[in-house]
Amino acid sequence: MMQDDNEPTVQSRRTIAALSRELGRPDRDWAILAEGNTSMALGDGRMLVKASGVSMETALPEDFLTLGIGETLQLVDSPGGGDDEVRALFDAAAVSHRRPSVEALLHAVCLGLPGVDVVGHTHPIPVNALLCSPRASALTDGSLFPDQIVVLGVKQLLVPYIDPGLRLAQVVRSMLREHVAETGAPPKVIYLRNHGMFALGASDREVLQITEMAVKVARVILGALAAGGPVYLEPEHVARIDTRPDELLRRTVLSRDAHAEQEGVTL
Repeated sequence: MMQDDNEPTVQSRRTIAALSRELGRPDRDWAILAEGNTSMALGDGRMLVKASGVSMETALPEDFLTLGIGETLQLVDSPGGGDDEVRALFDAAAVSHRRPSVEALLHAVCLGLPGVDVVGHTHPIPVNALLCSPRASALTDGSLFPDQIVVLGVKQLLVPYIDPGLRLAQVVRSMLREHVAETGAPPKVIYLRNHGMFALGASDREVLQITEMAVKVARVILGALAAGGPVYLEPEHVARIDTRPDELLRRTVLSRDAHAEQEGVTL
């Protein structure tokens, strides 16, 4: 049974469930069984997050629970917070047998960033092949081709392995603050070593685009490693692509198409 039935929330549930099924498509190998998670800010201080144990491939609107973003971030920031506090927070959000995943903490951290309204967490095989190797940093050492820069930006975040839960959320929150202070904006991708990736977008469609591009980048790197190693673009070329008017237009069009699709607008 849904926790509320106001129309904006019902539509948000449909949207995040549809995104989950796209990210969990079997032919993509981005998430199998109950792997991965998705979330969406509701615009009222709450978020929808997929319940633990639910398969992305078959997620339905009623498989999403609501959590207060601010309340969750208070727990993440609390020096005295621990497993008992997390359990109490999740018990309050539980509906029937459904409970939030422990990764809901990291989803709240991501949704607390400016311009981030939807988050998709997946374990794509090409991405994890690198994240589970000594060459994980190849994903963030530089940019390989223009479309990577247009969709993913210039700088992504690579996080060392930490067991999912409160400690991981706390470390990533600190790293994100440093990233935003350095670059002026949140990353589009957070890579977690030996775990998976988080795509941070302003819409469901943008999260899908980011995930698609991150998977392509991983495949290109794996191919390049087999051919002698990746050759990254020079910093001046990266900066030029990141600011070229035609590339900025493509980025705007992609973003506009994503928002239009979310709103059901035909362009």
